[in-house]
Amino acid sequence: MIAKGMKDLVAGSSVIRAMFEEGKRLAEKYGEENVFDFSLGNPSVNPPDEIKQSIIDILNEVDQNTIHGYMNNSGFEEVRSTIAEHLNRRFGTSFHSKNLIMTVGAAGGLNVILKSLLDPEDEVIVFAPFFGEYRNYVMNFNGRLVVIPPDTDTFMPNIMEFEKMISPKTKAVIINTPNNPTGVVYDEKVIHKLAEVMEKKQKVYGTDIYLISDEPYRELVYDNTEVPYLTKYYANTIIAYSYSKSLSLPGERIGYLVIPDEAADFENVSAAANAANRTLGFVNAPSLIQLAVGRCPDAKADVGIYNKNRCLLLEHLERYGYECVHPDGAFYLFVKALEKDEFSFADKAKKYNLLVVPGTSFGCPGYVRIAYCVSYDKIKRSLPYFEKLYKEYYSG
Repeated sequence: MIAKGMKDLVAGSSVIRAMFEEGKRLAEKYGEENVFDFSLGNPSVNPPDEIKQSIIDILNEVDQNTIHGYMNNSGFEEVRSTIAEHLNRRFGTSFHSKNLIMTVGAAGGLNVILKSLLDPEDEVIVFAPFFGEYRNYVMNFNGRLVVIPPDTDTFMPNIMEFEKMISPKTKAVIINTPNNPTGVVYDEKVIHKLAEVMEKKQKVYGTDIYLISDEPYRELVYDNTEVPYLTKYYANTIIAYSYSKSLSLPGERIGYLVIPDEAADFENVSAAANAANRTLGFVNAPSLIQLAVGRCPDAKADVGIYNKNRCLLLEHLERYGYECVHPDGAFYLFVKALEKDEFSFADKAKKYNLLVVPGTSFGCPGYVRIAYCVSYDKIKRSLPYFEKLYKEYYSG
């Protein structure tokens, strides 16, 4: 018999993954070219050529025991140094290799840092809409997720509600910008307000409250939008970064944590994160891909392809009459459902072989998420069906 704690997790299996599986079933029935699966944030853009070449060069040039062997739980020191220098050049920071821990993607990094910080019943605050797996990551370590209701006017963090709901039990706050599912980038003004509240509450409660910035979409921004680097605004910030989207490498599971010297109890937090990397079973991040990203710190996938998709989808859906949240980054469009029950709306969309994810999965009912990291041609072919779906509701 499975553990009691897993029963709810199995029963509430990811809606996103369920939609993805539904897409495969429909593709077998109707043909893949006739199914428009917008469920999964799986990058459609090829990885940069220099990543492929760096892997080939490493296999030909580097000692095989180094490539395939164990290393420090934090990862290769030369890789961490290269990334630290890259961040310092871009953001004016002063990181060193000791401030970085290579992780099994941002998801692995989030689990590592939450294991390092949380005692049972400690609270972790998130802002709706949020990536639904945060709930599971916090539950993994017997923490309690506290959800700040969404501000559906701006989809920025609701600072007034945040100030009310932060408590002596608050151990961490997770933010995700550019945001999944909205694509909204949190601006500097909001970040300043967030930091001010957290600084004030730390003093009032005499506790350390960590700001965890989940950053898989940092490089995916449009129209010269700036994404604030949060360690510059709040000392107790920890960054969880992933190359899954920026380099189109989701299956390689490579990312890192940044724990700045200024973070409270830095030495112990860093030591705990190293121990967590080991005891969670990761041991260390995958060695070959560590070396590869270490050789290509400036590499990026072609964001222009996503921007082209974004513009096509946004223009047509708004023309048909859909109400859309304007995305400044990531590769998602958050759209208001055409009825109160977004699950019913998503079911109606299936009649046209359109697969979208209900917003309740992200703590924001009444909306659906469309992942436009698919081919331009697929989006183009899907548009008449979005129009038909709209007309089903508003034919008169």
